[in-house]
Amino acid sequence: MRKIRIFEHISLDGVIEHDKNYAYGAWTAPYRTPAGMAMLLEAYGTGFDMLLGRKTYDEFLGYWPNAGDFPMANAINAATKYVATHRPESLKWGPVKDLSDDIIEGVRKLKLTDGPDLVISGSISLTSLLLDAGLIDDVILIVYPVLLGHGKRILSDSFDARKFEFVSTMTTPTGVLLNTYRHIGSLNG
Repeated sequence: MRKIRIFEHISLDGVIEHDKNYAYGAWTAPYRTPAGMAMLLEAYGTGFDMLLGRKTYDEFLGYWPNAGDFPMANAINAATKYVATHRPESLKWGPVKDLSDDIIEGVRKLKLTDGPDLVISGSISLTSLLLDAGLIDDVILIVYPVLLGHGKRILSDSFDARKFEFVSTMTTPTGVLLNTYRHIGSLNG
């Protein structure tokens, strides 16, 4: 059985947005170091596949296939991308498969197969949907020492409260924390 793991680069106030049109653009850039990248690669593991919403898939398509030859780009480009989309015929960057019309059932079946862990990065709607369905195993928050005030948050407004257990933390030389939490269940259950 595969694990589903969420990886999010996040500000202290919960913002995960960092596309080129965002007011603060590449706010994570000043905190990047080779040591931090090594920690992140270790956290991702030696092989993984990805679960992506369509918007995140399209954003990643605009960067990762042409990012160059380095470990993170190579791992993301090699990963099978499972995409929540209504237009599967337009998926070009592979290896790629669509999650079918019933996303929850598609992910449940996928989770039961043999293969590498499934990683989600970005994809706010998909993240919230899979957490609500109890399908997420771990959340890894890459926390930057900044407050951004506004921007896309890690979860949609329709998200129901969940409980987590702290697993571990690592600190980069620039003060970025890699915090790992294990999903326990509903806060009310």
